[in-house]
Amino acid sequence: MSILPSSSGASTGTKQKSNSGPTTFKTFFECWLVEQNQHLQDLVAISQTRTEEQSWCPVQKVLDHYEHYYKAKAEWSKQDVLAILSPSSWTSTFEAAFLWIGGWRPTMAFQLLYSKSGIQLESQLYQLIHGLGKGDLGDLSPSQIVRIDKLQAKTVKEEKNISEKLAKHEGTLADSCMVKLSHMVSEMMRRGDGYEEGVGVEVEVELAMELKKEGLKEMLRRADDLRLKTLKALIDIMTPSQGVHYLIAAAELHLRIHEWGKVSDGKRLSSFT
Repeated sequence: MSILPSSSGASTGTKQKSNSGPTTFKTFFECWLVEQNQHLQDLVAISQTRTEEQSWCPVQKVLDHYEHYYKAKAEWSKQDVLAILSPSSWTSTFEAAFLWIGGWRPTMAFQLLYSKSGIQLESQLYQLIHGLGKGDLGDLSPSQIVRIDKLQAKTVKEEKNISEKLAKHEGTLADSCMVKLSHMVSEMMRRGDGYEEGVGVEVEVELAMELKKEGLKEMLRRADDLRLKTLKALIDIMTPSQGVHYLIAAAELHLRIHEWGKVSDGKRLSSFT
């Protein structure tokens, strides 16, 4: 696979040669998580020492890392979109239960922002009263809040549009073509002909299923495009320092939920043994 688990030669040691890249999306994802954790440590250090000017490059590096993830995901979806849309194969079952079309809902990016902004605002009320802000998400200006509100409204609309298109595509599972094929194969089985003996029917079934999968690929592409576009647009509204704090919160939430979910899966599986 030409898409590797490192887009920038990160120091985590997960960059691989193009002829020995990860063979499954799960492998890639696990490598990507290692790199995300390294980026998190770098961002935390930056938040404590760097100036606004020095914060921009690290923020861009993390955005590039996210973009690399979505490019890799798109490549794997061309091979097996069903595996990508069955995330319990590469995430915990807890995470999988909360995903929307193979990933986080784009509107969740705003919930994360408001939660972290509220926490940081509460922790520095005294400083703000005396005009001493920290430059984090508790210091969002009125103009920034207006821009964020407009972006959220736009994102809600686009997310709803994709959800409606997905619902329409899901409905095609019971269209006349599928119903006709299911009846035809059932009749063959009742006659004892055997599904494998109806070569023509088998081809029709495979073609019909491929069309359904192509539709799913398009839904995944739209959803991932909106996820990345929303993240970039939010960061663009923030100052570099605010971007650092936001990306720290995003990484912490993602990594900890992934870990908690894996622990939960382990406990659940051990209870059956």
